[in-house]
Formats: sequence, C-alpha cells, structure tokens
Amino acid sequence: MAADTLEGVVQTANAAVTIQRPLNHVEVWTVRQSAPEVQARLDAYRSLLTGEEQQRARRFLHAADEARFVIGRALARTMLSACAPVGVRQWTFTIDAHGRPVLATRPPGALDLRFNLTHTDGLIACAVTIGREVGIDAECITRSLTHDVAERFFSSREVADLHALPVADQPVVFFDYWTLKESYIKARGLGLALPLGQFAFIRTPGRAPAIEFAPELHDDAASWQFAQFWTTAEHRMAVAVRRHGADLPITVTDVVPEAPE
Repeated sequence: MAADTLEGVVQTANAAVTIQRPLNHVEVWTVRQSAPEVQARLDAYRSLLTGEEQQRARRFLHAADEARFVIGRALARTMLSACAPVGVRQWTFTIDAHGRPVLATRPPGALDLRFNLTHTDGLIACAVTIGREVGIDAECITRSLTHDVAERFFSSREVADLHALPVADQPVVFFDYWTLKESYIKARGLGLALPLGQFAFIRTPGRAPAIEFAPELHDDAASWQFAQFWTTAEHRMAVAVRRHGADLPITVTDVVPEAPE
C-alpha cells in the first residue's frame, strides 16, 4: 500500500503475526474486541500485565472498558516483540505527563521503537515505528455526539468545510477530522496542551490529508505524513508520523494477539 494514498488496505491475520521485514515502515495492528478468539484469550492477556496494570484494569467500572485496556497492553507487548528479539513479558510501560503509555526502558535489541495505542467501542489498535513520532486514533462512527463538538474542538476552517457539505456526508467527515486531529496530538505527545483550533487539516479528494499550523505552534507542516483507513464499516482510523525524508509505507493488519504460554 502506498503511503501517500488517502485510503489504505487492511490485511487480515487470524493467527500470530511475526514481522519478517525490516521495520522501515509504520506497522499497525488492529484487534476486533468482539472476536471470539480474542474473548477466549482475555485471561491469558491479563497475565502479561504488571501488578500495577492489573490493579488499574480492575478499577474500570465496565467490563468492556477493562477488556479494551487489557487487550491494548497485550497488543502493544505482542507487537513490540514481533519487531525486536525481546520476550513479550520484558516490556514495561510508564505513563507520561499527558497520559500516554510509553516504554519505561528500552530492552537490549529493541532499537528506538516508538508506539502509540488507541481504542474505541469494539476496536483496539497499535502503531509502531523506529525513531519517529507516531500517533494513531480510531473512532466508532456510530457513537453519539453533541451538536457543538466541532465548534468546540475544530479550527474555523474545518468547521466551515464540514458545514458546507451535504448533511448526509457530515457525520463521516466529522470523524475524518476528529481522528486526524487526535492522531497528530498523540504523535506530539502533548495531548490537549496543543490548542486544537491552531492547526487545521486540508482534505483533497484522492490525496492524503495535509495539515497547516498557526505560527505560534512552531511546527512544520511538510514534516508530517497522514493516512486514513476504514478498519471496519464502523471504525475510522487515522495515523500520523513525522517525516524524516521520504514517506513511510503504512501496513495495517487485523490480528488476534498471540496468547502467552
């Protein structure tokens, strides 16, 4: 799949996936939470979590939220071990100042792996690169939203573009903008400390999304690569990655994370 295309292709893998090729691309794995194979492995996935993570999982009020957290942590560890000769239980995470899980330490042989997680109703996804800022966001487009969300969180340019569309097209384009903006702020690692109205995405049919910044953000639009995907008929996903030279291919695979022995 070419990295500069607007829409990507989601591959499917029903068994464990091992990344045989050099990681000179963005690797994305998605997990469908309701898949019977995934549900059957929840206890095995829990065994991969640290004691602190298991305590955090138990604090979720709803079983579905706890399951997404457990699957996400298992997915990240399984995926990282497919990218480096490191045992799946050797990965430890910490939470940065803006709530993003990051590697607490880099095990020997792990190179400069960077990852980012996202989860929404029914879907968990993780993106991994080497040495590049990366962000990923997925949203279930059937979720209900208040009418003023775009006005509160989008730039004036994005709001104008959204409202200029036929009413029937607006819900999907809303999630185009939402996932793109989330992927960017997650790649930067600054969360909502970045003013959402000070950067805007530009949609051009047949081309990858582009971004523009207000001067006070001090970022270079040409240094960012974005792509969007339909992972299912109800899930929209966006990936943001910092450019260092040419665009990277983005490979998306639907997986069932391997259960530890």
